[in-house]
Amino acid sequence: MFALPAPPGPAEGPAVAARPDLSNRRFLPDFFRLLVLACLLLAAACGAPATAPLDTRSRPLEIRTQKEPFKLDDPSARQVGRLIWRGGLSLHANSAHFGGWSDLHVTPDGSRLASVSDVGDWLIASIDYDQHGNLSGISNARIGPLHGPDGKPLVGKEWSDAEGMARMPDGSWMVSFEGHHRIWHYTTLDGVPVAVDAPEDFRRQPRNGGVETLTALRDGRLIAISEEYSLRSGFNVGWIGVPAGEGRYAWSRFEYATIPDFHPTAIAQVPDGSLVLLERAFDLIRGVRVRIMHFDASTLRPGGTVHAEELAFLASPYVVDNLEGISAATGRHGEILLWMISDDNFNPLQRNLLLMFELVK
Repeated sequence: MFALPAPPGPAEGPAVAARPDLSNRRFLPDFFRLLVLACLLLAAACGAPATAPLDTRSRPLEIRTQKEPFKLDDPSARQVGRLIWRGGLSLHANSAHFGGWSDLHVTPDGSRLASVSDVGDWLIASIDYDQHGNLSGISNARIGPLHGPDGKPLVGKEWSDAEGMARMPDGSWMVSFEGHHRIWHYTTLDGVPVAVDAPEDFRRQPRNGGVETLTALRDGRLIAISEEYSLRSGFNVGWIGVPAGEGRYAWSRFEYATIPDFHPTAIAQVPDGSLVLLERAFDLIRGVRVRIMHFDASTLRPGGTVHAEELAFLASPYVVDNLEGISAATGRHGEILLWMISDDNFNPLQRNLLLMFELVK
């Protein structure tokens, strides 16, 4: 995420911060939004946020949605690069824990989604479509806290910053965390996790630049790419984890080629076996920019280098925000659909977006 990290707390950490209801948020001119965003980021660095009680149970959640235009200055636009617009929503809910969505998984039939947040919550919901098969809403949502190995909900930014998630072939979940860099294995998202033996150099990653890019291939291999950890300029460190029995993995390293300012934030396997990936850049002059990337799984080799191709580039006036999650599935007509979700950092100038595109083959 590009927001400044919260000040470090004690080992147990502060409780999750209270967030205002943002249902009445309105669009602001880009320059003004960025200026105020800079002030909020500076303020975040100066003191700890207020706290709110943490509910230890999962609970139903009513999510209100608002349709988002694809391109602000061209209502007729329907395509960018190799992506065809299939609908977008901004998401709001009357819950202090709703927001910060950092990764995304959509079921193969496109009927359900799951997400995790950077304050240690999970979300599941049904995806709704209109008569043309375009994204129209989400319903039947539930939200709840991720737990630690002690069975207690995670508290404190250092421990609750869930950034990546991977659905395993057996239906269980892997979740990667920043702060205290680690990967935990959850049988269910509301369950008690088991720590995964991470790569030897996993903890060398920058405090707020760890693994946001995590996925599991169909053969059970784990793929993880660091947001900022690099051994040479222009190449981020990635790891391949091969199952080694009894919940353990044999890890090898590869490199992912990047361009200046852009960092990988999410990855998913496409139904044809290839992979799509998000890269994000942000500054106060140009705002958020996102590259949607693609590469063949055969390039994932120990000691190798992945050079992905750009499928599309999202920046204003196209719909865009802090996109940190991506998932892929097959549509009702056999088309490949990509979903993306954004992390609003619980900032009133950002949005929780859910976007859907069709990939042009």
